[in-house]
Amino acid sequence: MGLLRNMGAFFLGMSTHFAMDLGTANTLIYMKGHGIVLNEPSVVAIERNTGRLIAVGKEAKDFIGKTPQQMSAIRPMKDGVIADFDVTKAMIKYFLTVVREKKRVARPKMVVCVPSGITQVEKKAVYDACIQVGINHIHLIEEPMAAAIGANLPIDLPRGNMVVDIGGGTTEVAIISLSANAYSESLRVAGDELDDAIVRHLQRKYQVAIGINAAERIKMEIGSAHESADTGSMSVIGKDLLNGIPKNLTITSQDVREAMEEPVAAIVDAVRRALERLPPELVSDLQDAGMILTGGGALLKGLDKLIEEKTSLRVSVSEDPLTCVVMGSGKALEEMDRYRKVFIS
Repeated sequence: MGLLRNMGAFFLGMSTHFAMDLGTANTLIYMKGHGIVLNEPSVVAIERNTGRLIAVGKEAKDFIGKTPQQMSAIRPMKDGVIADFDVTKAMIKYFLTVVREKKRVARPKMVVCVPSGITQVEKKAVYDACIQVGINHIHLIEEPMAAAIGANLPIDLPRGNMVVDIGGGTTEVAIISLSANAYSESLRVAGDELDDAIVRHLQRKYQVAIGINAAERIKMEIGSAHESADTGSMSVIGKDLLNGIPKNLTITSQDVREAMEEPVAAIVDAVRRALERLPPELVSDLQDAGMILTGGGALLKGLDKLIEEKTSLRVSVSEDPLTCVVMGSGKALEEMDRYRKVFIS
């Protein structure tokens, strides 16, 4: 792809150090000394034949399902890791171009969040993508650790801190003590799977096809994980699979809850597995402290109540679940000496 040539020279004008939550659904960037400076969907629209960049972020997300044959709207991250290497590099370069300042620094540094279950091959892909766009010093931090720091949990104390980070591609369940994971599981069921489940349910039950963006809107507006959180109904226009014409369909919160039942159950089961495998001392800590939900999935209505019922633990949602991970990685960037133990090799 011609777009990706000579990227290294771009970073001669880089201004400062960054922390990045390179997520399946959204990419957030924290600039040292400035806070969060970018929050955009992880979507890129390109011209198929030339690889020319057409749109990135919010604008590109609107292209999904609507592009002509010569264009493609791509989500280069899947299940929290890089699925399309070249497009991911182009996306990172574009986002950093947007947030850079005019000052010059020869050796930019970046903290990047990764799933706790990342493989060595996937980890190398993250390193290579950052190196090839000119980042010289790369520090990786696991998403649940970053979320715990962002939620101001006392991770350095000898006590259990439980975090459930539900992003777009993965759900990260971790119990952290003494700045390390006492337990972690990365489940590749999260917000994207909830959207897909809504699409499948409407096709199966009503023979109506909708797009993935519409499914996400339905989830956000009337989706719930517990019947006590039902919020009524909404109308959506889809394609009637029997005759191909547009169809206006009214769906209820109960419809959406039924659609998401399987992936929500998988998330709850992951939480219960964590508790089953912990030593009694850490379980005792959690009985007092409870657990905290972060990530966009934490905003699903009634999910905290459902997990409370299934675990008998107190469940709280972080103050700003959508930014908790990038804020934690930014805090680790700002205080490298204090958080040196939390970075992974």
